[in-house]
Amino acid sequence: MKGSDEMEHVSIIIDGKKVSVPKNSTVLEAAKLAGIEIPTLCHHPAISNTGSCRICVVEIEGHKNLPASCVYPVQEGMVINTKSEKVIKSRQHILELLLANHPKDCMTCEAAGNCKLMDYCYDYGVEDSRFEGAVSKRHVDDNNPFIQRDYEKCILCGACVKICDEVQGNNVIDFANRGFDTTISAPFNKDLDAGNCVYCGQCMSVCPTGALTSKISKGKARAWETKKVLTTCSYCGVGCNFYLEVKNDEIVGVSSYFDSPVNGGHLCVKGRFGWDFVNSPDRLKKPLIKKDGKFQEATWEEAIELISTKFKEIKEKYGSDAFAGLASARVTNEDNFAFQKLFRAVLGTNNIDHCARL
Repeated sequence: MKGSDEMEHVSIIIDGKKVSVPKNSTVLEAAKLAGIEIPTLCHHPAISNTGSCRICVVEIEGHKNLPASCVYPVQEGMVINTKSEKVIKSRQHILELLLANHPKDCMTCEAAGNCKLMDYCYDYGVEDSRFEGAVSKRHVDDNNPFIQRDYEKCILCGACVKICDEVQGNNVIDFANRGFDTTISAPFNKDLDAGNCVYCGQCMSVCPTGALTSKISKGKARAWETKKVLTTCSYCGVGCNFYLEVKNDEIVGVSSYFDSPVNGGHLCVKGRFGWDFVNSPDRLKKPLIKKDGKFQEATWEEAIELISTKFKEIKEKYGSDAFAGLASARVTNEDNFAFQKLFRAVLGTNNIDHCARL
């Protein structure tokens, strides 16, 4: 009998390579373990699989149809081909079907360079669609303060619906209508504001096309012009990790870091969209001291000397309990420790609190 910590494995052959994978793996997961990449549009590690986009199809020996690898479980002795002529043609047809009802404005699309549909069309040599017919004319929803929704670029993969439901638990959006008129919508086709949307932007982070983009980042940079800088959010004490998208030493956007041990890619509205203060021309860069009723720039030495003098005067005149301090979750634990030490050991008061206490 196997130990509880051992996982049962099965042996399969994938693209001529014999590998051993966990018994409960999907073909897609098995391929990843074998170092083989299979294209996906609707799949994301953070959400459950639906097999809706069908671009991840593979050929399995003994099967007539081409199953979607993201939802098909492996079996002992299975022989899989991920790059056969039949598979390649099927993926090309799927891409053509998607392009038949998709705008061709890649040159000006905000997702250019960060669009899976564009990448796969390039990889499989799909330049246009042979399938002519009616084209849906949907509007661009620009009412949200942070997220622009371009319904014409939506490929109905459902990733945004899944992550809003399964990960965020807000259930703000879902599929609406049927057939050719199917779309992603908030209840009763209202704005996101009318639902439970908290503007976390998780829907944007899993969208494979330009259907969901950041209004804050619009027009600031192309994907290939930016570099990702892993950092920690400074808004509260949780310590969420994310990538800053940086161009010419200026922040132009934020993207999720799904491998973060702290937040696993989750971000609040402030963490994802509240970065524009960094480049604000109104941001204070030097201490200000009021002289003759007006604030004037001063050196740090002047500011610290003034504060020290005022503290001494107040303590001598009114006593230590005239002071009260409010620590911040936006600074490090070490800074907060030094802050409370100043109040307790130097000023002699325990009148100190923290903004994240409640």
